[in-house]
Amino acid sequence: MPHSTWTAANLPSLTGRTAVVTGATSGLGLITARHLAGAGARVVLAVRDTDRGAQAAAGIAGETDVRALDLADLSSVRRFAEDWGGGAIDLLVNNAGIMHVPEGRTVDGFETQIGVNHLGHFALTNLLLPRITDRVVTVASLAHRMGTIDLDDLNWQHRRYDRVRAYGQSKLANLLFSLDLERRLREAGSRVRSMSAHPGYASTNLQTRTANPVGDLLGRIGNATIAQSALAGALPTLYAASQDLPGGSFLGPDRMLGARGGPALAGRSAEASDPDLARRLWAASEELTGVGFPAGLG
Repeated sequence: MPHSTWTAANLPSLTGRTAVVTGATSGLGLITARHLAGAGARVVLAVRDTDRGAQAAAGIAGETDVRALDLADLSSVRRFAEDWGGGAIDLLVNNAGIMHVPEGRTVDGFETQIGVNHLGHFALTNLLLPRITDRVVTVASLAHRMGTIDLDDLNWQHRRYDRVRAYGQSKLANLLFSLDLERRLREAGSRVRSMSAHPGYASTNLQTRTANPVGDLLGRIGNATIAQSALAGALPTLYAASQDLPGGSFLGPDRMLGARGGPALAGRSAEASDPDLARRLWAASEELTGVGFPAGLG
């Protein structure tokens, strides 16, 4: 079977469209923002540090805007949505994430990785849905296969903390969220599509900011020897963001068991495909965040 040869040069014109990209100051988010803007989209960099966001935007050729968003603080998420204004959002890219960090808590008391990677994006997406016209792309990871959803202890309050398993849980949650979002959109009669993507093993600073010297060293070694480029890692997201794909699609690299290659439809674990688990995670996420699927969406 031939491998995918799709590149960012194949992006269609996105002139007149507005995209919001979370975590766009570096890595995959910055590359995604850069290429969306290069294709003509107005790109809003939704970032925790607006000074760094402004520096990133200065290096992007195209129309950009920088807005404050801290996914570890639901009040910041709500403020971002409330301050958006009346304009439509064609594309939301839930890209921001943290990986293998020490045990910590968000402002709202969530375990940091599930809080930032899943719950913050869960709340953001639902708050923005009335403005979204085309699609939501949520960035997951191959590490979802190492995750298990513990609905009785999503925030690691009753288990010994394991940073790797906590990351896996958060990335599995991304896929289950995307799955149930697609179901809800279809049942509401909405034209918006929910998709997901993963970068394979891409060379970014995510692997070297674990606050663990051994983990950071292994991340640097892996980036230098095994990983594909950050641009290659961003291609599945760009493909999901721009191609006419059915809702629920999951994109990733097509070689080396998904670690490298061009963007193509990807496989997921059985747990990541479980619609009942997706529904139950959604209910738990609503309870934790106080944010639900908007009524009257269609």
